[in-house]
Amino acid sequence: MRRIALVTLVVDDYDEAIRHYTQALGFRLVEDTPRPDGSRWVVVAPDAGRDGSGLLLARAKDDAQRGRVGDQTGGRVGFFLHTDDFARDHERMRAAGVTFLEEPRHEPYGSVVVFQDLYGNRWDLLQPAPAP
Repeated sequence: MRRIALVTLVVDDYDEAIRHYTQALGFRLVEDTPRPDGSRWVVVAPDAGRDGSGLLLARAKDDAQRGRVGDQTGGRVGFFLHTDDFARDHERMRAAGVTFLEEPRHEPYGSVVVFQDLYGNRWDLLQPAPAP
């Protein structure tokens, strides 16, 4: 079996990123381990279970990486957060101050809304339509 385990997300600050992903987006902190070079191995993940994929929150180390914070996909939606209860998660995230870029839409493929994370990266919150 193969799967994508982690995707790196370059951030400005570990602690503010942890707060945003755990408090505003409802992720859980999977790991926060100091490394010998002063960096940290920080992994957050949605609450879907231990075998799903997660985000490695990596603090930018230089100007080139700092220039990518918030623009890792050139302004496109680059991350897709699936949910089994769109209304619940949309309301919880809205109440937590998450910035939504549009009103929720109900498409043939499911209910969806585009939001921004703390740094401006674009995400879809998506509840896929049931399979026919």
